[in-house]
Amino acid sequence: MGLATRHETIPELFVRQAAAFKQRPLFLVKRHGTYQPVAWEQAADDVLALSCFLLSQQVNPGDRVLLLCENRSEWGLADLAIQSIGAWPVPLYPNLTEADVRVICNDCQPVLAVASTSEQVQKLLAAGRYPVALRTIVVVEPTQQHQAHVLAWAAALARGREMAPRLRDLYRHRRAQAKPEDTATLIYTSGTTGEPKGVRLSHQNFLSNVAACLEVIPISGEDTHLSFLPLCHVFERMAGWYLMLAVGARVAYVENMDTVSDNMQEVRPTIMLGVPRFFEKLYGRIQEGLRQASPLKRRLAGWALRVGRAWAQHKVSGKPVPPALELQRQLADRLVFRTLKAKLGGRLRFFVSGSAPLAQEIGEFFYSIGVTIIEGYGLTETSPVITANRLEHPRFGTVGLPVPGVEVRIAADGEILTRGPHVMQGYYKKPEVTSAALADGWFHTGDIGRFEPDGCLCITDRKKDLIKTAGGKFVAPQKLEKLFVADPLISQAFVYGDKRPYCVALLVPNAQALRRYAEEQRIPGGSLEELVRNQRVADVYWARVQALQRELAGFEQVKKIALLDQEFTQASGELTPTLKVKRAAVAQRHESLLNSLYQSQAVG
Repeated sequence: MGLATRHETIPELFVRQAAAFKQRPLFLVKRHGTYQPVAWEQAADDVLALSCFLLSQQVNPGDRVLLLCENRSEWGLADLAIQSIGAWPVPLYPNLTEADVRVICNDCQPVLAVASTSEQVQKLLAAGRYPVALRTIVVVEPTQQHQAHVLAWAAALARGREMAPRLRDLYRHRRAQAKPEDTATLIYTSGTTGEPKGVRLSHQNFLSNVAACLEVIPISGEDTHLSFLPLCHVFERMAGWYLMLAVGARVAYVENMDTVSDNMQEVRPTIMLGVPRFFEKLYGRIQEGLRQASPLKRRLAGWALRVGRAWAQHKVSGKPVPPALELQRQLADRLVFRTLKAKLGGRLRFFVSGSAPLAQEIGEFFYSIGVTIIEGYGLTETSPVITANRLEHPRFGTVGLPVPGVEVRIAADGEILTRGPHVMQGYYKKPEVTSAALADGWFHTGDIGRFEPDGCLCITDRKKDLIKTAGGKFVAPQKLEKLFVADPLISQAFVYGDKRPYCVALLVPNAQALRRYAEEQRIPGGSLEELVRNQRVADVYWARVQALQRELAGFEQVKKIALLDQEFTQASGELTPTLKVKRAAVAQRHESLLNSLYQSQAVG
């Protein structure tokens, strides 16, 4: 279907597509143990009903409506209904605390909220003991009795359908009055530091980005997307929702984060979005599975991976693949790679990775087995995509070329700047912060990067995360961390050293891989706590770190490491909802351990 980006809003796009697709499935929803389709026609009927309910609650253009809900079809329907009457959806991460919700409620003063469960309702009610402006809460799956102003989703839809004959004309008027340049949503950045800021994005911001991405990433109405990244994050919101609406693709939702692998087998998706942490864990599981295989299967897998790497080197460099290597690659696929791809559902055409830099080795590994990860780059403030790799010619270690219509340049201090129709309207109620971010007409990303000779962009680090050692040298911690987590024995890494004489690292072992290694090497200690305190284990990890960083300049290399027995998690406050490390939180929690690494002379 054609996509108009300058004369259309997101609800108008949806209505147009629903009229065209009618009984085709829009959603695949897990009910009673199986995935069942929800047609475009049914979705359009629900959006109309919820829109009329919102109108009955006197929700006006520009009002803020909270979405405190996990990924599910009701999230998308609520998003469209809120936008259809000119209000602003304000999506919140379901794992936010009451204190986090209170901060956002106080800032944006929502008039209504859609929550997934009674537990989320209680969070809303407790946030500031019921925000004064919040008049009504709709709960998708109520599990307890609530006060009169808390209404079940089914009841809200039923009430909206009753009122539709009276309110349909007002609904159509509101939808028609909305302009592409109007605010489509208010998204609060998760942020690795500081208080969240509300980012105002317009319909045109999103739809221009949708159109730009579709020019370079081949997604069509024949695709099925399995969604697990939070819809409240701009990456999944644009690429996993609005882009799918634009092409008429099917969207399925995972049950929860623990069922992603099982749901992949059931849905058999053709495309998926992920973040580097997801691919790191997937890579680790594949490596561990290969290590646990029989000696014969390990030898066969080793041969296949060598063939895959050789084939990938030719493909990435643009060189023709020798016929003999092509035959070997086909045999490797039949004997080994096809089994690995079957664990991903068997139909996956490609992954798309965003939110943080992906380790080059991981991108190259998946490509060598026939699964391409298209890495892109962007921010909430840029709707979000600025650059993206191309499926037919990926450049691993880079985030690809700018997407059409987007300008990018590098400032004198190395900061990445961008301008175009994808750049936000501004920060909500923060004119001074907005002016600083949009200085000279360019959005200042806060990221440090450079262009490769072929025009591909490399992200070095976050500007605020750069480490300046006591010797005055600048070190990019993410560069090192990406190197380390590519090792199958390392699950997570944190590099530290600002204003210190040298850099050090905290490493979280891959628990399963370490236990197996310890068993093979007859290293005593059954628990992870015991193993990370074993000197032989420490020596193994130090040797691996030295090997990984041997090509780096001396001042970039970490000089000491410490092993942790617990992962960085969202629950501990060390990761954002998109699994990026909150550097200040990690440094504070492990302050004494980090200090101890500077007590004695550094190695090397």
